[in-house]
Amino acid sequence: MAACKAALDQRMKDAGSFFENEPVVIDASAITEPIDWQDLLQALRSHALHPIGVVAEGQALADAQASGLTKVDLSSAPTRPTSVPAPDKDVPVVAPPAAGEKTSKPGPSATTASEADHPQPVAPSIAPAAMVINRQLRSGQRIYARDTDLIVIGVVSQGAEVIADGNIHVYGPLRGKAMAGAKGDASARIFTTQLDPELVAIAGVYRVIETQLDPKLHNQPSIIQLNGDSLQMTALGKKT
Repeated sequence: MAACKAALDQRMKDAGSFFENEPVVIDASAITEPIDWQDLLQALRSHALHPIGVVAEGQALADAQASGLTKVDLSSAPTRPTSVPAPDKDVPVVAPPAAGEKTSKPGPSATTASEADHPQPVAPSIAPAAMVINRQLRSGQRIYARDTDLIVIGVVSQGAEVIADGNIHVYGPLRGKAMAGAKGDASARIFTTQLDPELVAIAGVYRVIETQLDPKLHNQPSIIQLNGDSLQMTALGKKT
């Protein structure tokens, strides 16, 4: 427990206020030794984290529930659908009827044999439009784009936070904290025209920028993406 608390202290020190007041699910599924749940919960709460649930089995689960935690079933994080061009044969062609040709419109209950044999696919739900913020974000301000991308046209100042379940685009200096793929989407990316952040994160993998970035990246147009278990920063127009 002492090692766990020391690691928690270090992580929260590195992250500053980025995770303050966030709900926490404790994954104890790989722990076989007894856990001092009250000590662990107090350690989390001391960092303004709010433990709400647990992933555990057997006695560990029973002890956690006795401490007020609820069992949580963590399924795989949802991924954003990949956008691909439709084949030419699937693109509808609309043309006026030929001269002298009459058109008819079937009634509400009319169904042709072809339609009955080949039912039309259900149209997929449309994702929410990207959230656009057309102003500077000052220190202490936080913007969260739920279930969509976030576009900021302006400066993200030091101390400001931008969070999105999808991608983050900053058309201006990114000097604060940016977290893309907040619900676990590892394919999300962060784009900015001027990279100089305090912290960047994708799908929970984060990096605190304590020293000035390499001159090839500092204040340059850049892309940040997840490469395995590490964040990769690439200057736009440069080879990886």
